[in-house]
Amino acid sequence: MPRMSSQTSPASILAAGLHALELDDTVPAATRQRLLDYLALLDQWNQHTNLTAVRERGAMVTRHLLDSLVLLPHVRGTRLADLGSGAGLPGIPLALVRPDLHVTLVDSNGKKARFLQAAIDTLKLNADVAHLRVEALRGSFDTITARALASLSDMLRWGGHLLTRDNIWLAQKGRYPDAELAALPAGYAAATLPLHVPGLDAARHVVIIRRSDTGSRHAP
Repeated sequence: MPRMSSQTSPASILAAGLHALELDDTVPAATRQRLLDYLALLDQWNQHTNLTAVRERGAMVTRHLLDSLVLLPHVRGTRLADLGSGAGLPGIPLALVRPDLHVTLVDSNGKKARFLQAAIDTLKLNADVAHLRVEALRGSFDTITARALASLSDMLRWGGHLLTRDNIWLAQKGRYPDAELAALPAGYAAATLPLHVPGLDAARHVVIIRRSDTGSRHAP
């Protein structure tokens, strides 16, 4: 994806990013506008509630929308739990692009939970908010996501009860998490794949975690 200038519109950055991710046919014009509407709502709330440190709209497209949608090929099933959702990432962009996907946005922070509910109501999302700690979440999910939430061992300590032999956990990381993979608790298997976010000059990886009967193990 060519490097965008500071004058490039958010819509153009989004279009170029979706093309690079081969999502042109998956994300029609109406959905692209809803993705931008989500950023507008996020920017509005960010004036009085600290939801994100990224404030320039073009950077928000790259660091929030595209950095979330890069997970789309790895999402399975029709029920997703987004743990420590914060500003709704990656859960809300995934819910917008996959309207058949029911997304539970999980966050224990009251201000963030209020924003998440406002986003659901405003954007008419197939989603709900679980205003509670990850440890208290119950339910059956096909895919679990977590973006920069904590170390792998902490995430599994808090939310490992949600992972079964029939679902997967997608943990988004920056650099390849060697130390975290080495400390993966027994009973889990992990595969780590690089993610290429259009326009983002930084390392990104997804750790795909499953239940395992053979103790902890990981593969590059």
